[in-house]
Amino acid sequence: MSLDFDYFYDWAFKNLNINLDAYKETQLQRRIGTIMKSSGADNLRDYSVLINKDEKIKRDFLNYITINVTEFFRNKEIFDEFESIIKEILVPRFGTLNIWSAACSIGAEPYSLAIIMDKNKIPIKNKILATDIDEPILKKAKEGIYKENEVKNIGDDILDKYFSFNADKGEYRINDTIKSMVNFKKHDLLLDKYESGFNAIVCRNVTIYFKNDARDSIYRKIQESLVPGGIFFTGATESIYNPKEFGFKKLSTFIYEKI
Repeated sequence: MSLDFDYFYDWAFKNLNINLDAYKETQLQRRIGTIMKSSGADNLRDYSVLINKDEKIKRDFLNYITINVTEFFRNKEIFDEFESIIKEILVPRFGTLNIWSAACSIGAEPYSLAIIMDKNKIPIKNKILATDIDEPILKKAKEGIYKENEVKNIGDDILDKYFSFNADKGEYRINDTIKSMVNFKKHDLLLDKYESGFNAIVCRNVTIYFKNDARDSIYRKIQESLVPGGIFFTGATESIYNPKEFGFKKLSTFIYEKI
């Protein structure tokens, strides 16, 4: 089966405003082929017609292409280290914090940050900004309802304080105090303008899916969005090997400070 990826990439950019050229080809094309087959289309031109005609097929495509695997306090030891840096470096340095959780998926990450802020009585500027390219996922994030596997890193004390449990559905609902601390907004890391003035930016387990040029561009724009002395927290597979090139110095393997 011959798939016209050049046509489909161009069509997706023009019609869905998604820059598929920035993603690593082998992994992305495998995913596109899989989701295309599930729609019943035999080729990408037919698939693009289906996406235009059927809202469910369009939503399924966007959900499958954008990576939405996450959990609260993901990679807990690393997250604990980030919490220590917030308390020991950022709070003494800035006092009130302005925080952005980029590519936030279902909201587990910005809510984790909000729990840290509330637990330690750290003041935040306005609300924690939480962004993602996927609108249905943002809708789920705003609801704040999670399965047991998504809260597995949370201790019972935190669960009892910040969540209510529905035993019939096996779901945890985050409380209104934490929900009120987060502002969800659609944002494309590749195409949209970045806001500025942040003391900390969390962008984890996202850039591994992009080509080097796209990844490096994201790092530079994140650096520009941080205030001097601000902190960039990356994912557990996204160590920056040349942080000085991007205007950072390394605080730990996955945590960097803007020079």
